[in-house]
Amino acid sequence: MKKLFLLLCLGACTANAQVFNEFPVQTQKPPLHGKHWMAIGGKPLAATAGAMIFSKGGNAVDASCAMLAASCTMWDVLSWGGEMQALIYHPKLKKVIAINAHGVAPSGATVEYYKSKGYQYPPEYGPLAAVTPGTPGGLMEILAEYGTMSLKEVLAPAMSMAAGYPIEAQTANSIEKNKKLIKEWPYSKKVFLPHLGEEREAPEAGEIFVQKDLLNTLQKLVDAEQDALKKGKSRKEAIRAAYDRFYKGDIAKEIARGTQEQGGLITEADLANWKVKFEEPLHVNYKGIDVYKLAQWTQGPVMLQALNMLENIDLKGMGYNSPKYIHTLYQVMNLAFADRDFYYGDPYSVPNEPMKGLLSKEYAKERIKLINPDKNDPKAGPGDPYPYQNEKNPYLNILNDQSVGKVDSRLNDKFLEDFTAGTTSVVTADKEGWIVSMTPSGGWVPATIAGNTGIGLSQRMQAFVLDPKENPFNVLEPGKIPRVTLTPSLALKDGKPYLAFAKQAGDEQDQLLLQFFLNMVEFGMTVQEATEAPSFKTYQLKASFGNHEKKPGALTLHQETPEFYRAELKRKGYTLNFQPRTSGPINAIYFDWKHQTFWGGSSNHGEDYGIGW
Repeated sequence: MKKLFLLLCLGACTANAQVFNEFPVQTQKPPLHGKHWMAIGGKPLAATAGAMIFSKGGNAVDASCAMLAASCTMWDVLSWGGEMQALIYHPKLKKVIAINAHGVAPSGATVEYYKSKGYQYPPEYGPLAAVTPGTPGGLMEILAEYGTMSLKEVLAPAMSMAAGYPIEAQTANSIEKNKKLIKEWPYSKKVFLPHLGEEREAPEAGEIFVQKDLLNTLQKLVDAEQDALKKGKSRKEAIRAAYDRFYKGDIAKEIARGTQEQGGLITEADLANWKVKFEEPLHVNYKGIDVYKLAQWTQGPVMLQALNMLENIDLKGMGYNSPKYIHTLYQVMNLAFADRDFYYGDPYSVPNEPMKGLLSKEYAKERIKLINPDKNDPKAGPGDPYPYQNEKNPYLNILNDQSVGKVDSRLNDKFLEDFTAGTTSVVTADKEGWIVSMTPSGGWVPATIAGNTGIGLSQRMQAFVLDPKENPFNVLEPGKIPRVTLTPSLALKDGKPYLAFAKQAGDEQDQLLLQFFLNMVEFGMTVQEATEAPSFKTYQLKASFGNHEKKPGALTLHQETPEFYRAELKRKGYTLNFQPRTSGPINAIYFDWKHQTFWGGSSNHGEDYGIGW
């Protein structure tokens, strides 16, 4: 392993793109190949659901919907009450479309309310952590607009699973670990703990896990669609009849009732007023490659800001994962994340985020002047992008007060577990040119289940702040989207799809997606090599969960990092932590236009899995 890592760190890569193992490392997983379609997700069963839809003639949007539904049903690590977003490449329009199906704060959710409950931030778990469900609406809207199949067809794998499937160890053990909290919510206890009173109250790995209430809810959606079709409605109209039943009908009524019974705030009006948004994505050009991200209600622009800075630096000349390379990327990410922590928020609420300035190439050039090549700067803070859009910053008084305070770079197990906890990703493509990159989330175990619906509620309220001095753009308000970590990616080259990539795991998403992208673009790795290659992680950013902690100078490296590299990074002011796998659970599809084929990459980090044909 040490030899492998040294080759990765020291070898100057001369590989041509996508020539397997020309880069000096053998991957633990083989690359995926396909001519017709590709389906990659967080768990094998999700990929299988996508393959089932493709085999029946569905397109990449149909398959992504089936994979999303299966992932929610198997709690990987999300539920039907969570949030969904996506980047979709439309081959006929030849453009990237952004989907915002994120829930919003309920109408009763105010700063005053949460402060009256003694919260510094909204809670991590429970009904008061929930925004309105977005996943069902997002799935149905993209299926209606861009898919070809019926809701009944794409929900079939998930409904089969809800009727009973062999639960895998990761979820079963998570339920057992969190059973004390689960018992606080009666509907969660009913679903998750089939062996109440026994030593192990959660299901065992491989046990058939049945979710009768969820199956009933999904059947109601299918019934609404099929009834509409019998009445002569079109495919789109029928799917939207199911949408209305979820958000305005008996399902909505039970979600609101069950949530409020357990102390939550979601009302029927909150559900009825919520809508999916179709958006223009943000993008920048990096050395001839157009990289697309969701807007500032996610952390996606962090990667775009980082690329703007990095295009002014000779990264390849530094050598892959050399101390100089790691230090440079760390400092760039410090600056980008500092801007995220202060400026990103809901674009549909006031104030308006200064995105034109933040994504300005000139602003990026000014920011990199702050980098000290010899030392980490633990006090790196947000910049002032307003002059780069010809405006005056209205928040200079609090911008200049973003003091770090006492620096604590120690990493404990609880912090690392919370920081790296993830949900799933879904990446699909087909021969017609449809591409979907998705990072759905929310409603993870331990989730509060909303009444007799089987639907686990989101925990995304915790991403808000209650003090405008922390981030004036992300202060909790009723009807507002919290700034989230979810950040799928698409890249085009010469006007054609180049790469679709996504990963789970909170605040580490964009930092590891950035390194994956550079692995391919700067160092010529194949897509599978790039998903497995050792990366590093910074914690010099405000965590989006829990107590929003920040650990300046803390740095996670691969455990085989050479001693002389470690010494050099310590000299630069870093506190080091080591892990056996640092690539992160990345899933990606590379588009090989020379051979008219797909290359799929699925990291060896976790249980991610893909199927191609």
